[in-house]
Amino acid sequence: MKVEAWLRIADLDYEIYFEDDPRKAPLGKLPSIVDEGQVVPDSAKIIAHLDEKYKVKIDDHLNEVERSVSHAFQRMMEERLYWACVYNRWVDTNWATTRAAAFGKLPPILNMLIPAMVQRKIKRDLEGQGLGRHSRQSIYEFAAGDIDALANYLGDKPYFMGDQVSTVDAVLLSFLCGIVQSGLPSPMREKVRQHENLVAYNERLGRAYFPDFY
Repeated sequence: MKVEAWLRIADLDYEIYFEDDPRKAPLGKLPSIVDEGQVVPDSAKIIAHLDEKYKVKIDDHLNEVERSVSHAFQRMMEERLYWACVYNRWVDTNWATTRAAAFGKLPPILNMLIPAMVQRKIKRDLEGQGLGRHSRQSIYEFAAGDIDALANYLGDKPYFMGDQVSTVDAVLLSFLCGIVQSGLPSPMREKVRQHENLVAYNERLGRAYFPDFY
């Protein structure tokens, strides 16, 4: 959603192709794009490529300090808050819902084997990243701190960095959508709901860029 939100903000035409097997992507992860025959993997690389090639430059109004702040918040969301969301969906209380959604159509034998294999891999990934080595309480405390920081910096601004939309808004909107709009109960969802500005931001930008879903 981060890439699609950015494409909509940038007003670039695109088509979506669904791929169920991330192993077929260049880095073994989704998303990736094909732009005039060039395959570009990784959401950050995709945005940088499109921004440069099509001269979108939606961050040109930011000064160097603002760019650094934007960069730091994006990394915070993608390198820690992301993993708390992964933990919640694939290990903790929403695992049964995730399992049914991701693997429910598999034949019975595969439905017994594959979900367990995938969950074990995700647990290893969480431990390798570091967050999975912490207690459940600590994981959600870290996530709550990240969400508080996002709300505090957003304040009463219309966009995260001020009066104009920028790349970090595509990232924040995608996270808020995943946390709030998914309907999955989680400590992150409850924490977001405690911040009226994040709730209003999610609804405002969601209606602006994804009116069919908000």
